[in-house]
Amino acid sequence: MRAYERLIKYVQIHTTSDPEGTSVPSTERQFDLARELVKEMKMMGIADARVDEKCYVYGSIPASEGCENYPAMGFLAHLDTAPDFNGKDVKPQIIPVYDGGVVELGDSGLKLDPSVFPSLAGLKGRTLITTDGTSLLGADDKAGIAAIMTAAETLLSRDKWEDAIPHGKICLAFTPDEEIGGGAEDLDLDAFGAKYAFTLDGEAENEVEYETFNAASAKFDIHGLSIHPGEAKDKMINAVLLATEIINMLPAGQTPRDTEGYEGFFHLMQISGNVEQAEASLIVRDHDRNLFEERLSLLRQIEKKMNETYGEGTVALTIKEQYRNMAEKIRENMHLIDNAKMVMVGMGLEPVTHPVRGGTDGAQLSFRGLPCPNLGTGGHAFHGPYEHITVEGMDKVVEVILGIIYAYAHD
Repeated sequence: MRAYERLIKYVQIHTTSDPEGTSVPSTERQFDLARELVKEMKMMGIADARVDEKCYVYGSIPASEGCENYPAMGFLAHLDTAPDFNGKDVKPQIIPVYDGGVVELGDSGLKLDPSVFPSLAGLKGRTLITTDGTSLLGADDKAGIAAIMTAAETLLSRDKWEDAIPHGKICLAFTPDEEIGGGAEDLDLDAFGAKYAFTLDGEAENEVEYETFNAASAKFDIHGLSIHPGEAKDKMINAVLLATEIINMLPAGQTPRDTEGYEGFFHLMQISGNVEQAEASLIVRDHDRNLFEERLSLLRQIEKKMNETYGEGTVALTIKEQYRNMAEKIRENMHLIDNAKMVMVGMGLEPVTHPVRGGTDGAQLSFRGLPCPNLGTGGHAFHGPYEHITVEGMDKVVEVILGIIYAYAHD
């Protein structure tokens, strides 16, 4: 089975995670895909395939004869799709020999336009897979899962023949809740068993990434004082107005809309409340650790100033670190990047490395002791109705995985 065929199958299974969920996984529906993957893995011959009580899927392929001493290599992707847009009832469109033009997304009235999505220009002549405009596609990260599963099947089938790919132990894992920041937190590294790993959670098939944001969430809880408007002079404290005052104290031009590359930002996610009680929720991002700490320090200064102005206890700030820039750990293991690039060059691809303006499971895993950069899946425009991918791009991702496996089975 080719990778795209698996993708079409997997996207039919609704696996959206829930940022308000209090359990792991945040949604029970993620088990539906997890159990399907365990079933497929066992049919391939992966005897130890299993899913645990928190919806982490594990499986491994033993080293081929003579390769037992080579490092165990891991490959991971996540089960959930993003809660940003509808992930249910996905109806993919398959467009053979894409002509490079505008694509109508079903009857939704939405269009995939090369003037808006320049990546489409490089996909002309390929078989394009899109949404029908009513849902996301789910290639983030079911394309990653499909590529890993297809590579595993290829490896196992070739092990029986003369064109076998020599390999050390291969460790596979599929995680829940990556889209809401929990994907790697409960992965059992001993059960996984890899010395080095790659997540398959990027975009173009020639991507290899190892620089992520440093990331934190921040929430201002604001306590107001409600009083009749006619008697409010010098007495009322309107919590919602204080929330807007806090946001206006952030530096201008440092939002996601205004930044790119290595530039960090403050991103206002939500303001809610009334006169008596309000809250403002943000996420804070920066690639540079020192600049990241400065951003958090600014938030603390704002909290202090608001309490000095309106009374102690008026504003309470909660900051939670989410992940760190995995470049700190990958720079100690640059062979992972070098080997991935070597494989891509050998396939005729031009490797692309750029800072990830987000995070992956690999960020947490790298700081837990498992160096884990990120590879592309062949997809584009994730988290919305404009998501798209190509059959050929997915095939190349499978080749990249197999090439990396081969590279680590040699001195």
